[in-house]
Amino acid sequence: MALITPRAAAARLGVSYSAFKQWIYKGAVRTVRTSGGHHRVADEEIDRLLASQGKMPPQPRAKKRVPGVLVALSGRNQLRGIVEEVRVEGLLAQVRIRIGDQRLTAVITRDAVDELRLKRGQPALAVIKSTEVMVAREM
Repeated sequence: MALITPRAAAARLGVSYSAFKQWIYKGAVRTVRTSGGHHRVADEEIDRLLASQGKMPPQPRAKKRVPGVLVALSGRNQLRGIVEEVRVEGLLAQVRIRIGDQRLTAVITRDAVDELRLKRGQPALAVIKSTEVMVAREM
């Protein structure tokens, strides 16, 4: 998890430093405190804020290929968002993804949740193909 200063985070979000600090004080931004009491912001939090503004987080430059992981899809309708909730019960799981100010809920298998290691706060893709929605975790 890469941590950056509030000033760098504000620049990435395209807002003023003072506005970003107010977001921190109001609790709208999750930060980590250093031993000296300074705020630091995780890349994942920046992605969450970008998604909430309807902006897409920047794509990582070079992705490592992981054996057994899908690297390309033919599905054209892919919605980028943040996992908001994962509820597992029996063989099925309900996954809710926040895409901008919208929420998308999909029911997938428990095995898929385990394999993708889906957790709250992670970036994810909702892949829509005709009458079904598939969920993929960004690597």
